[in-house]
Amino acid sequence: MLSKRVQDSFTTQIQILMPDHINGQSRMFGGRIMEWLDVVAAVVARRHSGCEVTTACVDSVAFLAPAYVNSTVIIEGRMTYVGNTSMEVRVDAFTESLSGVRKQITKAYFVLVALDEAEKPITVPRLICETEEEKAEFENGKKRAQIRAELRAMQ
Repeated sequence: MLSKRVQDSFTTQIQILMPDHINGQSRMFGGRIMEWLDVVAAVVARRHSGCEVTTACVDSVAFLAPAYVNSTVIIEGRMTYVGNTSMEVRVDAFTESLSGVRKQITKAYFVLVALDEAEKPITVPRLICETEEEKAEFENGKKRAQIRAELRAMQ
């Protein structure tokens, strides 16, 4: 089975917040950022697996700071853990000032499953972790996968 590096599927998306992205409190609507995070997670998983994917769950989402109209939003996604057919993707969103200073606004972990042509789960490439940060994310992803499995068994 082929293996891929974390960097091979790294994905960045950039948006400028427009008035239709804003909620009644004059901040970015949480549903909109969730949509953008899910798209980035799917692109990361497609790049890693080389096939279609579906979102199985959002393991956690942290809304860390608000964003406002005309903010530049940068969304970055990276593979953190792979199982047999599933992949965990970390997606971080930042606002970026005109001077280039970034502030993190969101952090989330998505689990996606790779699908074959018949929409059945298919084995994904192994993940090569090269940095200490990537190795730590992988070990933490393994723990999160175990917790998810235990929770499914209880249902």
